[in-house]
Amino acid sequence: MDELTNPFRPGAGTLPPALIGRDGLIDRFGVIARRTLDCRPGKSLMPIGLRGVGKTVLLNRFAEIATHEGFKVAFIEASENSTFATLLAVRLRSILLGLSSGKVSRAVNQALKVLRSFTLTLPDGQSIRIDVEPAFGLADSTMLGDDMTDLLIAVGEAAKSRGTAILIAIDEVQYLAAEEFSAVIVAIHRITQLNLPIVLVGAGLPQLPKLAGEAKSYSERLFEFPAIGALTPEESRIALLEPAQSEGADVEDEALDLMIRQSSGYPYFLQVWGYHAWNTAASETIATADVQAAEPFVVADLDSNFFRVRLDRLTPKEREYLYAMARLGPGPHRSGDIANMLGVKVESVAPRRSALINKGMIFSPAHGDTAFTVPLFDQFLLRAL
Repeated sequence: MDELTNPFRPGAGTLPPALIGRDGLIDRFGVIARRTLDCRPGKSLMPIGLRGVGKTVLLNRFAEIATHEGFKVAFIEASENSTFATLLAVRLRSILLGLSSGKVSRAVNQALKVLRSFTLTLPDGQSIRIDVEPAFGLADSTMLGDDMTDLLIAVGEAAKSRGTAILIAIDEVQYLAAEEFSAVIVAIHRITQLNLPIVLVGAGLPQLPKLAGEAKSYSERLFEFPAIGALTPEESRIALLEPAQSEGADVEDEALDLMIRQSSGYPYFLQVWGYHAWNTAASETIATADVQAAEPFVVADLDSNFFRVRLDRLTPKEREYLYAMARLGPGPHRSGDIANMLGVKVESVAPRRSALINKGMIFSPAHGDTAFTVPLFDQFLLRAL
C-alpha cells in the first residue's frame, strides 16, 4: 500500500494513531490537573515499565492535557550526562519570563530573583542569563534540597498570582542522581503542604519505586507508581486494526494474530509490525503473507533502531554480562546463575551489574534477581551473537 498514507508511527515517544489501554491513567491525571489548578495538589503519577511500552507517550499526553487546562509545562528528559538542576532552571526561566509579560507581578519578579540565586550555585557551573538581582539568602545555600524547595515555592507563588499552574514532567526519572531525586521529592512535599499550584509527573523504568523509597521514605505518599506493560490481545488488535481502517484498509484476523504474537503486545513493536506490514501489502487488506514478508524488515528495523543503539553504549565486559543473561533465556535470572554462566564469583561481577542498572539496561524485580529493561532483548542478543 501507499507509504504516504501509512498510519503507523513507530518512534521515540511518538503518539500512536490509537492510544489504547491507558484511559484510566489519563482520566486520573485529568482529575489531578484540575485539583492542582484549584490549589489542591495531592498525590501524583509516575508510570513505570519496560522500554517500548509507551511511558513517554503517556507523559506527553499528560503535558497536552495540562496545557489544555491552562498549565505552563516544564518537560525535562533526564539523562546520564545532564544535570537536572540546570535543565529545571532553563525550563522555569522560560515559564517565568512568559508570566512576567504584561502587568508587573511582585510574585513573578521575586521568583525570577530566586531563580537567579539558584543559578549561581548550579553544580555544573553553567551560567543562565536572568536580568534581575539575585534574592540573597534564598536558593543559594548549595544544599540542593533546600535550594530547590525555595525555588519551587517562589515559582508556585508566581503561578498562583497569575491564576495558572505549573506541570513539571520528567522522563527517564531513574537517571536522576540520588541527591537530585531526593531534592525533587523534598521540594514537591513542601509545595503540596503549602497548597501551591505545582504538580510533578514522571516516567521511568521498573526500579523507580525503589529509588524513590531510598531517596525519601515518604515518597509513596506523594506519588503512585502505576505499572504499564504490554497490551492485551484484544487491545493489540484494536491498536493495529483501527489505524488501518481509518485509512480505508483492513487486516485479516490471522495476520493480526501473527503480529500480536511476534510483538508480544508491546506498543512500540506493534507500531513497527503495522508499519512494515502496511508497506509490504499489495492490496488494501493486510494478509498473513504480507506480515511474513515484512518480518525481515521488522527485524532489521528493531535491531538497528531499537536494540543495537543500546548495546553500543556498553563496555565489552557489560556486553558479556548481558550475553550470559540471554543464554539463560528471557529472565528474570538469579545473579548466581549469571555468574556461573560467566564462570566467575557473584561478587566479582557485582560492579558490572550495578553499572548496567545505572545505564538502564537491567533491573532487579526482586532481591537477587536480574531482568532486561528492554523487551525481547535476549532474542536480539542471541541473533547478534
